[in-house]
Amino acid sequence: MTVTQERKAEIVREFARSADDTGSVEVQVALLTESIRRLTDHLKTHRKDTSTRRGLLGQVARRAKLLRYLKRKDAERYHALVEKLGIRG
Repeated sequence: MTVTQERKAEIVREFARSADDTGSVEVQVALLTESIRRLTDHLKTHRKDTSTRRGLLGQVARRAKLLRYLKRKDAERYHALVEKLGIRG
């Protein structure tokens, strides 16, 4: 259910703002989105896995908080990220 190291490195390369960037809001949101998608697929099969559901809700809340921060600081980056990830409607 976790993101593999190769996939994580690929996501970091795709969303990084500079060559050595691993912690920008865009990278964090992209990694959380990948994890959320994996957990959602897991929960479609294992509906009664409440501990995974709780972890998923925590990750969704963390992503929402990061997106609110980004929208407040730089709306253009926010809209570009949301469109690229295909989230929010």
